[in-house]
Amino acid sequence: MKERLVTLALALCALALSIVMFVRPEGRVGARKDVPRPTTAERRGNGYYGAMSWLEAEDVRAISLRDRFDVLAGREDLPLAGNLLIVTLPAAAAFKTNEFLPLDRWIRAGNALLVVAALSDNPDWAFRLAGLAPGDLNLLTGLEFETAQDRRLRLAHANLPDSAAEPLESFRAYLEPQRTALVANRDHAYFKDVREVLALSDYPQQAWTVKVPYEGFVLALGHIRDTGEGVLWTRPLGEGRIIVSGFGTLFTNRALGLADNARLLANIVASTVGPQGAVLFDDAHQGLGAAYDPEHFYQDSRLYLTLGILVAVWLVWVVGGTRLRAPVTRVSAPREAELVRATGMFLARVLRADAAARRLFDHLFQRVRTYMLDLKDDPDPWKYLERHPRVARSDIEQLKRWYADASASRRVPLRKLQNVLVRIHRQIA
Repeated sequence: MKERLVTLALALCALALSIVMFVRPEGRVGARKDVPRPTTAERRGNGYYGAMSWLEAEDVRAISLRDRFDVLAGREDLPLAGNLLIVTLPAAAAFKTNEFLPLDRWIRAGNALLVVAALSDNPDWAFRLAGLAPGDLNLLTGLEFETAQDRRLRLAHANLPDSAAEPLESFRAYLEPQRTALVANRDHAYFKDVREVLALSDYPQQAWTVKVPYEGFVLALGHIRDTGEGVLWTRPLGEGRIIVSGFGTLFTNRALGLADNARLLANIVASTVGPQGAVLFDDAHQGLGAAYDPEHFYQDSRLYLTLGILVAVWLVWVVGGTRLRAPVTRVSAPREAELVRATGMFLARVLRADAAARRLFDHLFQRVRTYMLDLKDDPDPWKYLERHPRVARSDIEQLKRWYADASASRRVPLRKLQNVLVRIHRQIA
């Protein structure tokens, strides 16, 4: 009984150690080593959990969109107009070509698209994906973007002035997130009671600027305070509107409470979302599909019931079903025949056949000489065997051939030699 209790205590200690080592507060193994993605389910710095919770607390419908854009127009829980879709770039999942036309129709019907793109800031999740793909931004917004340095080179080649151009700060690594301030160009509904908005960069960043489209126009709403480069733009599209931010970290958990970031988001929501409308966060292109919901998975009671049953079965098996002490095996002493066989097998592996044959012949000659004590005139054992009446002539000839082979270090059939010698020993005894 004492051994069972000791086993139970050790099993419980092993279970507790496993829980401490592998069950993390973040909810999954090795989560601290992963770069957090900008999703509504993420509670760490890069997520939108804070923004979504805040909107819901203010009675604004906030939805985690885990389907692609071609399902927007067919959702029965959304009005036809007065909705805001927030898309973060770069995306972890590629956009499909069949998404852009339904998205364009959805915006033209009276909805708004807010694209927060990591252009002029460089957070860790964007750096991990090797930066932004400008093609995705162009397809979503209809606008083309280029770096401020490329624009200066293009304007310099055309001999055109560029008063807003400022020297770029040399690239350097940041031990702490680098803060960059966004300020308004002029009074606008989005910037009501907004003095500055801060973006965070974990790696060196560079400024980008927009190219004015051939058809239509784009309105620059804000710029970087230190360099003067544009960083917030808007353009109408049908009955709807597209808003583009060159900062991708404005409304994440770690930046929402800085400066007037939350006020800017509140103004955009108030200006674009209707009475029955909703704010949709694009989680599908950041890796959260409709088929997998981590919140529902960890809230399901069946998960913990299954884990409890497995732990209980494991404990019962460890305590009651395992053999605590190995049975004592008794090995009997080997018999004489087994010892002789083992010794013979050992000698057969290391002793040459010709050497064994010579030794057998020595034993034969020694025994024959015991019968030749009275033959002092001729002590040759071969002559004794040849004159012996019981020994066959054929056996004597065969022995001589084998003796010659053994003396010349040639192979001799030991089994046949032993049989002949045994027969001769019986005949001369």
